[in-house]
Amino acid sequence: MKLFAAALALCTLGFGQDCVDGQCAVPAAPGEAQYAVYSPVGQSKIENIRQAPRLDTLDGKTIAIVGGSFMAYVTHPELKRLILQKYPKAKVYVLSEVGSAGPWPGPGVVRAQKDEFVAKLHELKVDAVISGNGGCGLCTPKEMGSCIAAEHEGIPSVMIAAPGFTEQAKFAAHAAGVPVPRVAEYPGAFSAHSRDELLENTRKVLWPQVEKALTKPLSDKELPKDDTLSKKRDGVVFRGSLDQVNAYFAEQGWSDGLPVVPPTKRAIAEFLKYTDAAADETVAVVPPARREVKVRHVAANGVMAGCPPEFMPILLAFTKAMANGDFRRTLASTHAWTPYCWVNGPVARQLGLDNGQGEISDRRNAAIGRFINLAMLNFGGYYTKLNRMGTFGYLMPWCLAEDEPAALAIGWQPYHVQHGMQLNENALTAASALCWGNNLAPASSDPQVIMELMAWDATEKQQFAVGSGTPCVYRTMLVTGYVARDLATKYKSKDDLERALVATARVPLEQRATANYWANPGSAFNPDTYSVDDHADRIARAEGAAETATPVWLEWCGLERLQTVPVMQAGKTAMLVTGDANRNKTMCLPGGGYATVKIELPRDWDALMSKKGYKPLKAYHLKPGAKPGARAEKIAEF
Repeated sequence: MKLFAAALALCTLGFGQDCVDGQCAVPAAPGEAQYAVYSPVGQSKIENIRQAPRLDTLDGKTIAIVGGSFMAYVTHPELKRLILQKYPKAKVYVLSEVGSAGPWPGPGVVRAQKDEFVAKLHELKVDAVISGNGGCGLCTPKEMGSCIAAEHEGIPSVMIAAPGFTEQAKFAAHAAGVPVPRVAEYPGAFSAHSRDELLENTRKVLWPQVEKALTKPLSDKELPKDDTLSKKRDGVVFRGSLDQVNAYFAEQGWSDGLPVVPPTKRAIAEFLKYTDAAADETVAVVPPARREVKVRHVAANGVMAGCPPEFMPILLAFTKAMANGDFRRTLASTHAWTPYCWVNGPVARQLGLDNGQGEISDRRNAAIGRFINLAMLNFGGYYTKLNRMGTFGYLMPWCLAEDEPAALAIGWQPYHVQHGMQLNENALTAASALCWGNNLAPASSDPQVIMELMAWDATEKQQFAVGSGTPCVYRTMLVTGYVARDLATKYKSKDDLERALVATARVPLEQRATANYWANPGSAFNPDTYSVDDHADRIARAEGAAETATPVWLEWCGLERLQTVPVMQAGKTAMLVTGDANRNKTMCLPGGGYATVKIELPRDWDALMSKKGYKPLKAYHLKPGAKPGARAEKIAEF
């Protein structure tokens, strides 16, 4: 929790001496405007447990060494040997005998894996748990989950993590109410070390830390710093000039490093006009920080992002989507999933959200993308280098809108209608992606050829490089109007097109097995006991290998038939008709799951919008079979 401690110290900017009752003030220069600003961050809902004392000794104790990530097949047996060598009366169980808890579930979520793990700990009378190895943004919380489960049962634990992931491991534990998590740090990247290096580092570096973590008494010094400003965040938290406000927010970790618009009382009040919800109404409790986000916090971040106040219903919808694990669970990954969204319904056209050429770069769409970036920090508590672990960083989030008239004109349903909503209802869908901008340009109007090219593109664009990760992943397919028109001559609905893609997008079994064996994102296999051929047999059974006609893009190999596995699955594809209607383009965005939320407009929406020069919402309603039209006009004042 170093970031929080630094954020609250305030010393580096010299604000401490001017803080009174949690409110900081720095005198503005003569003639310089001064802003009284409000916090964009909600209160944490985390309640800490009382941890059990650590063990006096490991001798005669029952210890579980669990987790299977990042070379655990080398480190874990060596740890077992070292324990029994020094403490011969100890009993040691391993992963295959105990299992693991998986990621710690949020409040109200029941996970059978965690419950089974806890039951096994009690059945075996386990006295301590060692879990690892944390070497990526998703496996670290997963492996810490076993330690969290143990600590909640009064069982001391320690997790093993690589450098750069120790703070994420602690953050995951703090978010689950474990105030003093113990983490043993391995000196380097597990998978980059030879077997001899792994064994030596386990003996000389890991083992002393593990032993100490399980036997040294907990101390007050290890407790996370108290958030001393939390009791004062309901009012003004700082006064100063524009530059001083930006410096203060950056120091607190409340901005993404780019300038923000000061969230003053007056600015926030303008946003609050565009919702029927009360300012202190809770919108969502957002993991992993489990902050209670209220309507006023959404408004504050909307102000900071530079959104027009009338975007408030969209911002509230995205905030609700953030609480959905299907959308959120991948966002800490080293593989850098970037969150984004798209908007359906007449409100997108009324507000002038772009669905044409350059849409995500349009200033209105981009403002929503900036809000998403700030919401990641201030609602979810995602901090780069702490618990958002992208190896090369993240793109700025973006916002799209579907060209619904173009979809309806060819007989296709807009995305929100596909998912049970009425055509003229408004919806926001939150998603995440691992790539952007690498689009396909079909040089044909033949729908079969276009579909085959899209299927080929899907095999090339998976969640992880070379298709090494999850076999069938979520993908958003962006299709421009002309290409959608050509596809619709054969595929009468988006579902028809998805079925054709699922049947066509397949890769050779050996290709998939080799990628998953040598580039497995979560661990590695022991080549001494388990070969690539063994793995191919396992993949064939697990992923439904079948002898099929050779994919058209591989016909050059001269084989008429191949053993192949699918890379697409029904129900995991979102198709949007969008983008430059005069271009022949499709784009495949592999990523995580989706969360679709209805956009709630206030009762006096039309009256409010009329004052700002907008036409009534009904002016943007559509009927099935509507013809494509020009994009809604922009409002000049933004």
